[in-house]
This record gives sequence, structure tokens and C-alpha cells, in this order.
Amino acid sequence: MAGYSVDHHLSDREANIHRSFDNSLDPVLSVEQGDVVRFECRDAVDGQLDLQSTAEDVTDVSFDPVHPLTGPVHVEGAEPGDVLEVELLDLQHKGWGYNVFMPGEMGLGLLPEEFPDPGIHVWDLEGDVGHFVNGIEVPLDPFPGVIGVAPGEDGAHDTLPPYDTGGNMDVKHLTEGSTLYLPVKNEGALFSTGDCHAAQGDGEVCVTGIEAEMFVTARFNVRSDMDIHQPQFETDGPFTPTGADERMYGTTGIDSDLMEATKKAVKHMIQHLNEERGLTRAEAYILCSAIVDLKINEVVDAPNWTVSAYLPESIFP
Repeated sequence: MAGYSVDHHLSDREANIHRSFDNSLDPVLSVEQGDVVRFECRDAVDGQLDLQSTAEDVTDVSFDPVHPLTGPVHVEGAEPGDVLEVELLDLQHKGWGYNVFMPGEMGLGLLPEEFPDPGIHVWDLEGDVGHFVNGIEVPLDPFPGVIGVAPGEDGAHDTLPPYDTGGNMDVKHLTEGSTLYLPVKNEGALFSTGDCHAAQGDGEVCVTGIEAEMFVTARFNVRSDMDIHQPQFETDGPFTPTGADERMYGTTGIDSDLMEATKKAVKHMIQHLNEERGLTRAEAYILCSAIVDLKINEVVDAPNWTVSAYLPESIFP
């Protein structure tokens, strides 16, 4: 987006990094309303993986802690009861990223019981395209996986779950040009971001999107005319990977439990990618996390609900 200048640069040096949401943390920067800040964000596991990493290396990744966040930033004039308006002006990756899934015994991701051994794909990110196996190309539209303000409750809050004040929401439509609204619980709001993704399917089913080091540029304003209790946002998407309506292949999951229906839809998509597109099951699981979108089709036809997984066919050569 054109038409702005950056007022503040926050590098990813250790002094600007924290690893839990905590309203007692001292801000690393104080800004005026209307200021633009460029955040340099580390990857989700804080440099434990690189371009040469293998599945064996994934086994040794520590999640204690996870998500190095850049911030917190104090926004002048923000008071409890206000809303922090965050305009996402620009998101820029550094040319590489990775998808991993962890050993099944850790219980992470949607299907840990299906994948006892870990997996990884290291992506070459070239402009707005990510290169996968077999000539598959995934469109990129970066967004911050973790974005939020400090909770009102005292103490350190783990970054893995999202909260009423934001955090690890993984809303893939918080792309360039989007505006996020966050309920303020502390003076100055205390905003932080990190865990950026170059792309992600709605669902992030293997527990990672395309994790990438990134620059996030945002403008801050305080809204006292809004009353919200959890994050809200405005976005233009894209709502399909290419930003246009396109041909999809869908698999359904039908069950009396929404989570089980979700698992079935993804299992069926993994089988489709394995049998019809020649991917290994591990590759299929990773690709589902990077680009397959989950949609709830119905929750009214008791006793069974329908969830479908949507695969854009344009990614295949």
C-alpha cells in the first residue's frame, strides 16, 4: 500500500522480543496515534530450523517457549475500554519459510494419530509464489499469525492459544490492506506481533502455515467510539488462493461432532492428494495446511454436520 511513511523501526534484536503476553512487560516503544511502525518478526520457533533442516531436526524443536513476539508497543491515549485500530499496510517475507508437523506423541495438529513421525518442507518463497514438490506452486499472501494486545488478567499468558485480546488467531485474511480491531485492557494497549505466515489454509491443519521471518508494517489509532469484546476486522481477502473464483476439488466430512467432521474432510483430502496427485501422505498433510480451506457447510441438519475441505486445482502444473 502506498501513501505512508514509516515513523518507527523495531528490529528483531533480543531486547525487542518477548515470549508470552503479560501486562507487566515494559513497552519497547511508545508511539502517537497515527504513527506507522515496521516490525521485524522472527519465525515461529525462533531460529531452531533453517534451510537445511530435516524431519530429524523437527524432533528436537523445543516449544518451551514458542512464538517470539516483537513488542510490546505502547500507544499513547489507549485506555481500558477503548479499541486499538491496527491497519496492516505491508507484509514482506525474507525469501524462505517452512511447514512442519511434530511427532504424533506431542498431540499437535489436527491428525497427530495419523502421523507418528514428524515432517517438514522448506519452501523457496519467490515474490508471491511458494514452491512445493512436483512443480506445485502455492500463491502467497502473508499475514501475522500472532497479533494482539496484552490481556487484562495479570501474569504470563502462553502464546499458543488466542485470547479475547487477540494473539495466535491465525486469521489468514489479515493481509495487506486489512484493519484489525482489538479490545484494549491496559493503558497503552501493549501491542505485539509475530509468528508470520507466507500462506496458510483455513484450518492450519498440520499446526503450521508457511512459517517465515517477516516485516510487518502497521498504523495505529485508538477508537473510543467502538465497543467490542473480542477481535473484529475488515479485509478484502483474498478469499480464494488466487483472489478470483476458481475451480476447487472438495472432500466432505460428515459427523455428529464438528471436530470429527473436520478430521474426516482432511483425511479424505490427504487420500485424494496421495492417490490422484502422487504426493506422499506427509506431503499431502503439509500441503493441506498451506493451502486447503476448511468450510462449515451446515450446522442445522441434526444429528450430523458437514465440513468440507477445498483444494484449488490451479496450483498444479
